[in-house]
Parts: sequence; structure tokens; C-alpha cells
Amino acid sequence: MGRRPGKCYRYCKNKPYIKSRYCRGVPDGKLRIFDLGRKKADVSEFSECVHLVSLEKEQISSEALEASRISCNKYIVKTAGKDAFHMRIRVHPFHVLRINKMLSCAGADRLQTGMRHAFGKPAGLVARVNIGQVLISVRFRPSARAAVVEALRRCKMKFPGRQQIVPSNKWGFTDLTHEQYHDLQSQGRLVPMGHHARVLRRHGPLAKNFF
Repeated sequence: MGRRPGKCYRYCKNKPYIKSRYCRGVPDGKLRIFDLGRKKADVSEFSECVHLVSLEKEQISSEALEASRISCNKYIVKTAGKDAFHMRIRVHPFHVLRINKMLSCAGADRLQTGMRHAFGKPAGLVARVNIGQVLISVRFRPSARAAVVEALRRCKMKFPGRQQIVPSNKWGFTDLTHEQYHDLQSQGRLVPMGHHARVLRRHGPLAKNFF
């Protein structure tokens, strides 16, 4: 028996149902890698950022997220190079889907129970997303913008519902605008911390604000 079509599980109908000690035997989600590209690149290397944002409240399967990850990564690597970007999947499939399996073989009518004991068995994982929630973020060099936007456009084909590609006005994955980043950098108040930067405050204990 194959997978049910995505339309069966697209809408957020019930309460979140996650893997726990009460809900066992849950199959692993298809999505295992959430960061791709040069994830160890310093915050100063990738100044631009673009997000893929959901415009619907819905459920997205781990299979769809994995398909979008592969599609986006393959296109950017082929077009701009594997060192020109850092992509991050921003949603996690935690919600467990259930299926009440029905037999369809000869003589099944003797064995089937219909709607008796209809609470199904775990069948897969989905991510529950809201309107305006970011699905995928990519930070990159300015020269790779066209490739990244086209890759995210292709990602939209893998998802149900509507999504929008939104260019960010922030510096990479930080919460600082380009002007704020340059101002703080010129004042010597930025401490690089991998893909983000820590801002040294002008108040509080000295031990926390000096390196």
C-alpha cells in the first residue's frame, strides 16, 4: 500500500500529535539535513539573505521538504557554486500523521472492522506552518542573487499552497540591517559568532561585554 496523496493531510485539523512515550513506532521523517552549503562561513562573508515564506496555514510533509531541499541545493550549486551560499530549512516536521489501514484483498469483508477502533497507526511526519512563517532561508554573496531566487522559485513547486519569495533587509542571518552592521563594525562592537554576530552593549557587567 503506497503513500496517500498530500491533499489528505494538507490542512491543520486536529491538535498537534507528536512522537512521545505514548506515541511509539513513528517512522523517521525523510528530512535529515537542515543546513547546506558553506554553513561554517563567517558572518562577514554572506551579506545578502532571501526567505521563502508560507502564505497559508497548512501542513507540509517531510517528503515535500526533502524534495525542496534537494532541488534548491542542486540548482544553486550548479549555477553559483557550492561555496557561494548557506541554506537553512526553518521548519521541522514534528506532527505525526495517522492512517486507519483498510484491507482490499479478496475476503477482506470478513476481517475488516469498518469504523470500529478507527484511531489509526503512525504513517509519517509533517510540519505545521502558519501564514507568514519562513520555510527556507538562504544567505549568499551578492553575485549569487539571481541563482538563489530561481532556486527558491523551483522550491515552491514542491509545496502545496502558496509561498512568496521575500528579500531580507538584514545582514545574512543576523537581525541587524546593513547600516546597523556597518556602524557597529566601525565602532568595534561586533563579535563574530559563526553565522551571526554578537553586539557588545554599553551597560551591564564588563565581563560580558569585553572579549
